[in-house]
Amino acid sequence: MKLLGIDYGQKRVGLAMTRGGMVFPYRTLLKSTRDRLFAELLAIIAAENVEAIVLGLPLDLDGSATLTTRQVYNFRDSLSRRTDLPIHLVNEALTSFEARDRLRQAGVPQRRHADMLDQMAAVCILESFMGKQ
Repeated sequence: MKLLGIDYGQKRVGLAMTRGGMVFPYRTLLKSTRDRLFAELLAIIAAENVEAIVLGLPLDLDGSATLTTRQVYNFRDSLSRRTDLPIHLVNEALTSFEARDRLRQAGVPQRRHADMLDQMAAVCILESFMGKQ
């Protein structure tokens, strides 16, 4: 099954994709307008024949909701009105920390971390989901 992982953020949206049972960073979308963001996402979903979406849900370490949690729920609801694909939510606690650590371990120069952090966080979200299946 081809899955799209999404790390939804205030300024950027990191994407990861499965290929052959493995997860790879895919792309980072910059949030300009809501319509453009959804148009880009839907184009990627169609071009890549995505079968399901895995969306990171930002919760506090104690599991409580935050302001960003509500924004992700709103994003999920808007996306679900635009596609019939299943959308799975996965707790994304500490994924940014893990993503930063992975980039360091891979030897990615610090100046490139900002470009790749959201994609790597989406990788962590998607791997977390796949590990629970």
